Amino acid sequence: MNYILFDGEVRNSLLPFTFTRPVADIRIGILTIREKWEKLLSATTSTKTEQYLSKKYPLVNGPANVLIDASFCPTEEIVSIILKLKKNEAVFKEDLVIAYFAEDAEQNVNISDFKKINFEGDLLRVVNTWDIFSKNGIALQHDFDMITKGRKSAPISSTNHLINAEHIFLEEGAIVEYSILNASNGPIYLGKDSEIMEGNLIRGAFALCEKAVVKMGAKIYGPTTIGPYGKVCGEINNSVIFGYSSKGHDGYLGNSVLGEWCNIGADSNNSNLKNNYAKVRLWNYATERFEHTGLQFCGLMMGDHSKTAINTMFNTGTVIGVNANIYVPGFPRNFVPSFSWGGASGFTTYLPKKAFEAAEVMMARRGVVFDEQEAAILNHVFELTKKFRNY
Repeated sequence: MNYILFDGEVRNSLLPFTFTRPVADIRIGILTIREKWEKLLSATTSTKTEQYLSKKYPLVNGPANVLIDASFCPTEEIVSIILKLKKNEAVFKEDLVIAYFAEDAEQNVNISDFKKINFEGDLLRVVNTWDIFSKNGIALQHDFDMITKGRKSAPISSTNHLINAEHIFLEEGAIVEYSILNASNGPIYLGKDSEIMEGNLIRGAFALCEKAVVKMGAKIYGPTTIGPYGKVCGEINNSVIFGYSSKGHDGYLGNSVLGEWCNIGADSNNSNLKNNYAKVRLWNYATERFEHTGLQFCGLMMGDHSKTAINTMFNTGTVIGVNANIYVPGFPRNFVPSFSWGGASGFTTYLPKKAFEAAEVMMARRGVVFDEQEAAILNHVFELTKKFRNY
């Protein structure tokens, strides 16, 4: 069977993160949504996504295809049903299609003609950007249970103080010394070759993915995920960093999501609670207006390749697009379009040529090449987001 993860109707609600990746490659919990499906399906997947992303994330069309809505995170129960799907059958959660069997993945189908299989179990679904941090605890616990089932943690140094040690798991090569790890409120997972330097306070749920680093003296409250090759310090609360991004100095990050290749300058802070304690509204690309999140705590959403200077401040519920560079004093507005350069005193357009020079240098520091494929995606994002830049 050939398995394909498709973006579905929520793709625009998950911008700016889906400007540069399919829905399947959003990280929530320990793993990306794709990694979760592949682990439970015991199979590789391809992607049905936007045309401009399809060269990097190509669709593989086989003679027998099961297409799965990538906004749903898998469970063993739903996977057992999907594995048994036959031609012209579809699995529904109420009125939502979870998965369907198609002979041709590129052909438009009329789902109403399919035999309907109703799924009554619970499924975590990522619909809006704020779901990534607000549902991270549920996803992290599920991933922890799946990854560590039947396995034994690598040894944990005796220099550490552990609380609920049975819920702390280190992969091979993970290092932690002279730190306090408290897994009372959720598990703590350290990926392969990751490192927590000395003098850190970590309260789960917490995931530090492969080769990521927590520098000295950090205070981290769960549920928080630091993706592969990330580097963090300061105070972090209930946030998700996809990978290859740095918040390497003091400053506060709370109820927030950072994409890949972001850099947060020293002593930068975001607000995650309004002074009047009102529910937070957040920019939504799908409706092109600020929408109610229903959350009292909601911080910063930052797309790939965006960066801040030292002492940058963000208001509650701020959305930053792709390749933005924010560096002047004061609070910038709470929606900053992609390829913007400036801050509270105003913005100009951050031209792709300059943006790509910075991206090339940053990625090279992690041993990754900024290639023509990546440039083509970002150039397309630049064109897509022109309408939001009135400067």
